[in-house]
Amino acid sequence: MDTTAVVLEKPEQLVLSQLALSSPGDADVVVDIEWSGISTGTERLLWAGRMPQFPGMGYPLVPGYESVGRVTGAGPRSGRQVGDRVFVPGAQCFGEIRSLFGGAAARLVVPGERATPVDERLGEDAILLALAATAQHAIAGGSRTPDLIVGHGILGRLLARIAVQAGGNPPVVWEQNAERAEGARGYSVLDPADDPRRDYQAIYDASGDSALLNDLIARIAPGGEIVLAGFYSAPLSFDFAPAFMREARIRVAAEWKHDDLLAVTEMAEKQSLSLDGLITHRHEAVDAPQAYRTAFGDPGCLKMILDWRACA
Repeated sequence: MDTTAVVLEKPEQLVLSQLALSSPGDADVVVDIEWSGISTGTERLLWAGRMPQFPGMGYPLVPGYESVGRVTGAGPRSGRQVGDRVFVPGAQCFGEIRSLFGGAAARLVVPGERATPVDERLGEDAILLALAATAQHAIAGGSRTPDLIVGHGILGRLLARIAVQAGGNPPVVWEQNAERAEGARGYSVLDPADDPRRDYQAIYDASGDSALLNDLIARIAPGGEIVLAGFYSAPLSFDFAPAFMREARIRVAAEWKHDDLLAVTEMAEKQSLSLDGLITHRHEAVDAPQAYRTAFGDPGCLKMILDWRACA
């Protein structure tokens, strides 16, 4: 088998290529992808050549970790059925072509355990489950839900929606871009210059801005926590004295786990967590180069998805 895939040949050089696929085993499934998302965090770093070294890092590579499709082949030990709609968080099935994360392709071969069944009603919104799981993992790892979220991009919105769903006081979200400040649901969005508070207990940063730590430390109450929920390509540093006086805690929220994915999938399917209104841009997969440029260059683009159905 082969597939059409997005290949980053080197920084800022992206093409669609025909790639050979690994042969599926008894525990594998073949998934024909319907939609995949473009991450404006990690994939932007791959595009720009600023991604820190990780296992599997290097060019050429197939990016993408937000894919949804239909099982068209299922091994006897895969635990899945032909016809299942599944979420796939990437794949490693392209031979010598690296896959970090390997989901931006028309067809994938993955272990059945990595293909999570999703409700048909979610449709294209199911590509958002990876980011929702990232938000869930950040919140579940702390003792408090956020009372301040920095950044009203898609991760910030999902953090806020999960916090509202959990009950308690709704969070404040900081956003300086007036266009991105729109779309709040059950919480308020402020420009940080208009926010006088200095008593936040739990600040969740979804901006990825490594220069913000001192500003955030100045806003926490004594014993407060700052959660680094974004992805940071530059070193982070802070002045010790203000952090010392507040006995500040700084926590890094790492990659989501399978339990986080199952939790947000259940919330989405029960409609206690809404995923609607977050996908703002769509392109046919054949227009992938333009789609990536728009995703990374248009501040009005919250989430860009590629439609692979014409490539089946």
